[in-house]
Amino acid sequence: MLTLKLITEETDRVIRGLEKKHFKGAKEAIDEVLAVDKRRREAQQKLDANLSEAKKLAAQIGGLMKEGKRDEADTIKEKVSKMKEANKQLEETMNEAQEEMTRLLCQIPNIPYDEVPEGAAAEDNHVVKSNQKECDGTDTVGNWTANPEVPTAKLPHWELAKKYNLIDFDLGVKITGAGFPVYIGKGARLQRALINFFLDEARKSGYTEIMPPTVVNAASGYGTGQLPDKEGQMYHCEVDDFYLIPTAEVPVTNIYRDVILDEAQLPIKNCAYTECFRREAGSYGKDVRGLNRLHEFSKIEIVRIDKPEHSKESHKEMLEHVEGLLKKLELPYRILLLCGGDQSFTSSICYDFEVFSEAQKRWLEVSSVSNFDTYQANRLKCRYRRADNKKIELCHTLNGSALALPRIVAAILENNQTENGIKIPAALVPYTGFEMID
Repeated sequence: MLTLKLITEETDRVIRGLEKKHFKGAKEAIDEVLAVDKRRREAQQKLDANLSEAKKLAAQIGGLMKEGKRDEADTIKEKVSKMKEANKQLEETMNEAQEEMTRLLCQIPNIPYDEVPEGAAAEDNHVVKSNQKECDGTDTVGNWTANPEVPTAKLPHWELAKKYNLIDFDLGVKITGAGFPVYIGKGARLQRALINFFLDEARKSGYTEIMPPTVVNAASGYGTGQLPDKEGQMYHCEVDDFYLIPTAEVPVTNIYRDVILDEAQLPIKNCAYTECFRREAGSYGKDVRGLNRLHEFSKIEIVRIDKPEHSKESHKEMLEHVEGLLKKLELPYRILLLCGGDQSFTSSICYDFEVFSEAQKRWLEVSSVSNFDTYQANRLKCRYRRADNKKIELCHTLNGSALALPRIVAAILENNQTENGIKIPAALVPYTGFEMID
């Protein structure tokens, strides 16, 4: 969440940032936070004054008793007793104000960096790079129509999956429900190959592999900003108050909750393969067919914890890592800088990677790489101690998909289909053990 220091010292910038993110009632929300903070500070000031005065009065009681001035001592005792009662009320006021402030701050999103473009929705995102067309970074998705040329009709991945017995969507419905596919034979081996390929590439780039739980407690969901769950996307195990993770970002980043790191430890670079679970409430129609949108899917996540002055360099390195994966998989891709209105609740800046689906004639998102600045770290109390002055400051947190498997699988199947079968990208052959699906 936003720090109170930022809100009080740079109020106008915060409001402008929230308006860029199309957060309704930005000024009213910030004014309410400031009003609650004023109430808390006024109670604190009164409490501090009362405690100071009570201490002075209490020091007089012993002397008055020794002088035989019992009535005066009793009067002071009664006054101190009343002040103690008043102090209890002031403490309650402070605690209530603090709880109210935390509740309000949890409802306010992060503010975007200055380089984030204006815009209300996905069509306003900027295409900053593509291996299909030269672009200068100012083209919006809504105006960007150049797609790879498709010389002949292609089968969509759900038909290819059935033709080559790779994925059984109906069997998944029988076992669980829609959005839980069953991978079979070479389909399962392709999944495992991609997982191992992505993990090995992350290790080569200096990431330490983590194997975290896929079920987390409420504190972990709160720490990374998934809770409160405003859109109802998380699966909740109500009896134990646990949540199925929507991404490995949640457990991996929470390793550093309530931790003070040494500056020499930064940047921390972790990666993790997990299954991910999302309810995808309200999803329907042709755009969610096959692997396009699932309730359970495999994903490799990269996570960094860094100091503020280096986090932008870390973000750049993460973007280069994800782009390198798509190049090695020989897929048509583009990179989008998300506009303010299309950014997530918690991010300061986010780039999406999309691959082109030849059969569906559209771009499919396969990764989001975000810098959260101090927003998550403030919730997590993830801090570091500077080497020069030993001052303790909030870290920056970053994460990205590297990569999510379903749409990568869809793109590989659709883009590499031939008359003789589906050709496996050369980089994957050592992992699959086969060059063709036929």
